[in-house]
Amino acid sequence: MLSLCASSFCSHLFVAIQHYVVTVAPAPLTQRSYQWNFALGLYKEKGNNKSQVSPYAVQSVYVSLGEERRGKTRETYRLRTNQAHGALTPISELPPPPTTLQTMYTGGTDNRPDPETGIVAGGHPQTRGDTELFSSSEEDSSLYFTYSGGRNEIEVSNLHYEVDTAAQIPWYEKLSEFKMPWEMKGDKQTAINKLNLRVCSGQMLAIIGSSGCGKTSLLDVITCRDEGGSMTSGQVLINGQPSNPKLVRKTIAHVRQDDRLLPHLTVRETLAFVAKLRLPTNFSQKQRDQRVDDVIAELRLRQCAHTRVGNDLVRGVSGGERRRVSIAVQLLWNPGILILDEPTSGLDSFTAHNLVITLSRLARGNRLVLLSIHQPRSDIFQLFDLVVLLSSGSAVYCGPAKDMVPYFTALGHPCPRYCNPSDFYVDLISIDRRSPEREAECLERARVLSAQFVEKVRGTDDFMWKPEEPSTTLEAITATQSATQEEVITISKQKDRLPGRLHQFTILIRRQVHNDFRDLVTLLVHGFEALLMSLLIGFLYFGAGEERLSIQDTVALLYMIGALTPFAVVLDVIAKCHTERAMLYHELEDGMYNVTSYFFAKVLGELPEHCVFTLVYGLPIYWLAGLNQAPDRFLLNFLLVWLMVYCSRSMALFVAAALPTLQTSAFMGNSLFTVFYLTGGFVISLENMWLVASWFSHASFMRWGFEGMLQVQFRGLKYPVSIGNFTFNIDGIHVVEAMDMNQYPLYSCYLVLIAVVVGFMLLYYLSLKFIKQKSSQDW
Repeated sequence: MLSLCASSFCSHLFVAIQHYVVTVAPAPLTQRSYQWNFALGLYKEKGNNKSQVSPYAVQSVYVSLGEERRGKTRETYRLRTNQAHGALTPISELPPPPTTLQTMYTGGTDNRPDPETGIVAGGHPQTRGDTELFSSSEEDSSLYFTYSGGRNEIEVSNLHYEVDTAAQIPWYEKLSEFKMPWEMKGDKQTAINKLNLRVCSGQMLAIIGSSGCGKTSLLDVITCRDEGGSMTSGQVLINGQPSNPKLVRKTIAHVRQDDRLLPHLTVRETLAFVAKLRLPTNFSQKQRDQRVDDVIAELRLRQCAHTRVGNDLVRGVSGGERRRVSIAVQLLWNPGILILDEPTSGLDSFTAHNLVITLSRLARGNRLVLLSIHQPRSDIFQLFDLVVLLSSGSAVYCGPAKDMVPYFTALGHPCPRYCNPSDFYVDLISIDRRSPEREAECLERARVLSAQFVEKVRGTDDFMWKPEEPSTTLEAITATQSATQEEVITISKQKDRLPGRLHQFTILIRRQVHNDFRDLVTLLVHGFEALLMSLLIGFLYFGAGEERLSIQDTVALLYMIGALTPFAVVLDVIAKCHTERAMLYHELEDGMYNVTSYFFAKVLGELPEHCVFTLVYGLPIYWLAGLNQAPDRFLLNFLLVWLMVYCSRSMALFVAAALPTLQTSAFMGNSLFTVFYLTGGFVISLENMWLVASWFSHASFMRWGFEGMLQVQFRGLKYPVSIGNFTFNIDGIHVVEAMDMNQYPLYSCYLVLIAVVVGFMLLYYLSLKFIKQKSSQDW
């Protein structure tokens, strides 16, 4: 009785809504979707016992009015209806509707369907039986962020991929064994063995397997990021074209295992800067803001939109929210293919489940979603459309997730009751290496299962196993893709043009300044560090009183000014660069911006901090020590200090970009600074240096800064010199000549320091351009 009343009520409501939409609805709206979902949870009666409540489809109406995507207007309409009569079908077993906005009726002037046949005059018959994938409890007020492009497809054909074990070891670790890199020879190991698969838009494919089975290697091969390996046979096709880095950057969004984001920007600011970099220039600011709002809504980030992203050291959003921000960064440019490497790693089960629900929603938005995962829990496993089980690089199953249990049951490996299928079958195909006997047994079982699967899918077009009665879900997805590709109408043919290098530079420098000046604690620490060193040295020499410092004290003070702070700057800059290294590597690999734009944004964006830092350091020490009071001498001395500190900064940028780890960069930076310090002309005079040391002294910014400060302070001043009972005044420039520091004019010191800065900056740029160093976590 309850079901009849509910059905009658929903039928009357459906007729009213249909009448409003077809006859009364206003003109199409942009950027809006309206959904009406009605589901009734009924009890199944089994004798005197009631089974659990299950959602059943009673009525579903989906109306979408227009869409504006990628700066183009797509005027498409859809009216989908469903009425359940007789036996009720669970929502989870019904095929999902296509989420791209498609034209259901294409002919005639009257677009109202016949109420009996569902046919429009001159058009196509209306499809019945379509129901939304998610019940209303899983929906929120966010939009379906659909991909408005064409159908995408990834095909892996007979792929055989080998990895060189020696290539996986970083070269600096090879040196620890007292062997040169070319002397290390490793073994070739098969990571992927004759793998075949095909996946299309509207599907979510999960690659499941234990650690070391080849999941990440497969994703790296597809995205052309395979390092240390070689593809001996087979090919990877993206939309029918061989995979290459340029095609990958254009069509695929790759979300890595770890989240690499600027910690001091909020979620909205992070996405806003990415939108300016990735969206075409024909987008207005209003359209970019709308795209950011859509992505935030789709990934359910509204509650943390104004919270800092954070990282391991900076408090920010939660781990699950940060993972969704990483996905949002890639989703902003509305890619057709989304690849994620173990997106649920490090998340609790509830957060992981919500994340996979979001990915399933994205797949329903006409996207191809491909992800790797270890052992998903049962409710996560049920969200997958297709799964691939890998064991030692070979596929033991590839097909619909719902058909995996029947497949293995037919092979004599039924899944026990109340057991998670993914856990059971991953354990079945995992390799136990605790003893040679167990390893051999597991390898043989995996080999047999792989051979059986290859035999069962032989001759199929998509390399997928299907039961004798084709899977309803798989057929529905295929039909959805065909309807989507045939019926979506594109009006605008305007070519998308991404921001140029100058535009990228302006965006990056704003992002650099925003992130740096949000880190107030680090700025204050650096400022207090400079002030403390300045006051310590200044008050040490302040005790001399009104009398002028002696020649020896003045020379020592000038060399200490140029040596103390640059050493601290080297360590700070190297540490900061390595915190940004992984994010920089990923963004450059994704083609988000050009190396030249980043280089100038990095250099110019840090100039204000450098100027304030040098001023806080150089001003107190100069006046406390009572150096030359003339304003022009102070300005000349300050400029020399500024150039010396900037030389150390540019040297630190170079070694941080050229070397792979923080430890090796810090070692090289300290080594270079020590060499320049020792050959600066104070520890040992220039005339007593041997040949190699004299070569280094010509490139030492310490030497040229020290020589310039000596000339600025001593030229034109008279110093008393006592020899026995005789005292006479000499010109200070003779002191400089006695130290062999007056060989070149003063302006040459400035020119050489500028040349050193330019040289290190050029090396820094070349390192960014040609040395694709990863962070230590990526090896």
